[in-house]
Amino acid sequence: MAWLAVACRMVLVATAFIQRSESNTLKIKSLTIALLLTAATTIAATRRPNVLFIFADDMRADTIAALGNPSIQTPNLDRLVRSGLAFNRAYMQGGLGGATCVPSRAMLLSGKSLFRVDEKLMRDETWPAAFGRSGYTTFISGKWHNGTASLPKSFQIARGIFAGGMGNPMKMKLSNLSENKTANPKNLPKHACASFADEAIRFINEQTGAPFFCYVPFDAPHDPHIVPDEFPIHYDPAKLPMPPNFLPQHPWNNGEMIIRDEQLLPWPRTPEDVRAFNAEYYRYISYLDAQIGRILDALAVSPHATNTIIVFSADSGVARGSHGLIGKQNLYELDSIRVPLIVSGPGILAGQRTDAMCYLFDVLPTLGKICDVSAPKSSEGIEFTATLNNPAKPARKEMMFAYRHVQRAVRDERWKLIRYPVVNKTQLFDLESDPFEITNLAEQPKHAAKVEELMAMLARKQKEFGDTTALTVQNPKPAAWSPEEAIKAAAKKGNNPATQP
Repeated sequence: MAWLAVACRMVLVATAFIQRSESNTLKIKSLTIALLLTAATTIAATRRPNVLFIFADDMRADTIAALGNPSIQTPNLDRLVRSGLAFNRAYMQGGLGGATCVPSRAMLLSGKSLFRVDEKLMRDETWPAAFGRSGYTTFISGKWHNGTASLPKSFQIARGIFAGGMGNPMKMKLSNLSENKTANPKNLPKHACASFADEAIRFINEQTGAPFFCYVPFDAPHDPHIVPDEFPIHYDPAKLPMPPNFLPQHPWNNGEMIIRDEQLLPWPRTPEDVRAFNAEYYRYISYLDAQIGRILDALAVSPHATNTIIVFSADSGVARGSHGLIGKQNLYELDSIRVPLIVSGPGILAGQRTDAMCYLFDVLPTLGKICDVSAPKSSEGIEFTATLNNPAKPARKEMMFAYRHVQRAVRDERWKLIRYPVVNKTQLFDLESDPFEITNLAEQPKHAAKVEELMAMLARKQKEFGDTTALTVQNPKPAAWSPEEAIKAAAKKGNNPATQP
């Protein structure tokens, strides 16, 4: 790296100077060495790239215009796509509870996989902490859903923090980090997304010395889809296309049919309801895009414009009518596990796309490699700098996903298998010819060998990631279900899944 070469040359100059200066006293020699080493370290630090990491909440990978969606307006994310490398197959690994954004964010920040991550981020050093240890100024503004005790362990500066899962963004209480604690939260007279952007812009404008790691985890476009009335972009529901894999109802019980997210629209799902719901969702994404644009504009006119790596991603996708589902508690591609990922900045190829597969918990190990930050000892993620240099280079060749004890999945470059142990159901998809996962091939005799192959892969990946869930059960539950009966059964048990965060 160029900055490291400069530092090394300065140390060599210092050494030669001392050796030639025989008349100098030991004290002068020591002082000279210290000053030159300090100067070399300062040059090295300032030449390492900054990081601006923007993170969305429940944003499908297919909701960016420049990546193939002509129905949505995202001009600022579009320019990021034009300036960087977009990943077609980036994934979160799943979740062990309904609020999958909690483990997703924990995996991202820790570099750890689903079955080993501490969702509260207290057990192990996080990647932002590692950046701080390496001389970076670390900052966060946005949603922190992993327990306030771990916030000061990861970030040096935290302003405009929403310590929760969801809420009305016009009435959201935000707090700052003070003396290693979050101060009493206060309402601000504006939309939370605008507040997060304000704080990120202020932080960027304040930076004059050390490299920085600026993390902006928005709470959008997670419901409720509330946007300021004056925001000019609106969508006509009648003009929005339906998901190609739309169903009125999921054909069997996937183990999580009546959780809060699934009750956001009534059954059976109708095109009218789905279009209206997605019109609100698209408007919220466009508002989020506008706030992202403000941050990008501020960076562009700052002294850091040419030395900052920009990353955009999200914690999960969401179904929104696909497969008869609304939420993210599933293992379908766009409905949950596949996320947008764009990397832009110095040395990154512009306007390119890659089919390389990676997890979210691989992203910060990659940035650490670029920024010469040593990894936390517990980090499991791989680095994919080779893909950044050559989009044709693969990252991971096999992927495993999980949701609670009720769903497991694996995929390779072409094929995907989803297993539902509790109801003894299996799905097999040829993602090359069926990217929307419409045609289940698992029960076709000619694909029996492929099912067996992927089941073996799943068992192997379970062992690799520390998952002990059985893929078959002795007494499977009936796969057939009805929303009315499921809600009644939950009520009898005293459960109210509609209140799940």
